[in-house]
Amino acid sequence: MEENMDESQSQKGCKECCERCVGSLPWASLIATILLYMGVALFCGCGHEALSGTVTILQNYFEVIRAPGETLDVFTIIDILKYIIYGLAAGFFVFGVLLLVEGFFTTGAIRDLYGEFKISACGRCLTAFLMFLAYLFFLVWLGVTAFTSLPVFMYFNVWSMCQNTSLVEGANLCLDLRQFGAVTISEEKKVCTGSEKFFKMCESNELDLTFHLFVCTLAGAGAAVIAMVHFLMALAANWGYLKDASRIQKYEDIKSKEEQELHDIHSTRSKERLNAYT
Repeated sequence: MEENMDESQSQKGCKECCERCVGSLPWASLIATILLYMGVALFCGCGHEALSGTVTILQNYFEVIRAPGETLDVFTIIDILKYIIYGLAAGFFVFGVLLLVEGFFTTGAIRDLYGEFKISACGRCLTAFLMFLAYLFFLVWLGVTAFTSLPVFMYFNVWSMCQNTSLVEGANLCLDLRQFGAVTISEEKKVCTGSEKFFKMCESNELDLTFHLFVCTLAGAGAAVIAMVHFLMALAANWGYLKDASRIQKYEDIKSKEEQELHDIHSTRSKERLNAYT
């Protein structure tokens, strides 16, 4: 009988421990962090490979060569975009960790509100600062998403032309890089339908793969935008909770101080009465 009671108590203790651990997790920040990492990883990985595929297409089918020296050409711009991708991957990894840690500390602060934990003004300022950064990065990712949609639109047009070669066979359509700003006006780098280069480009794997990689890059940027919205909601809720908790804590401190003063006054009067009787 005693062994069964011990087993039930131990099971009850493990269950309470698990419920406490699960309840103390900042689920909103955790989900937003996972979504942010997935979006940034998809954007950076697919974007890097899509840019490399773009370089291959420009060199093989449009015969664009890298300009000598430090001239700012399309290949230099692609290299700069790759470095920006590296910076985004590193920066948002650190930013996601900071937001997740803030979520853990804020959740702990709320759980221990009626204990010995006191919410400081520094914690509220940190939450407000991270909320400002999240809003700023939300605007940045909106711009990145809009910018990423441009190569998706261009590659979709080229991919559609390749998928409908029988329909455009009689038409004289050309893909001129000067229209996209990839080369200068004096250079004439174009591929027309019906030419051998056009059929080779359509039959190659570079065009189809690069197009779908840019689509995945756009999806990753969209996921990062949604993650920023999740972080904004979580941070705004945490800031509101911390602000209310600070007010409640101040009220509790004032209440305990008044009770202590009343207790001291009552003790003093009791001592005076006792001295009067004696």
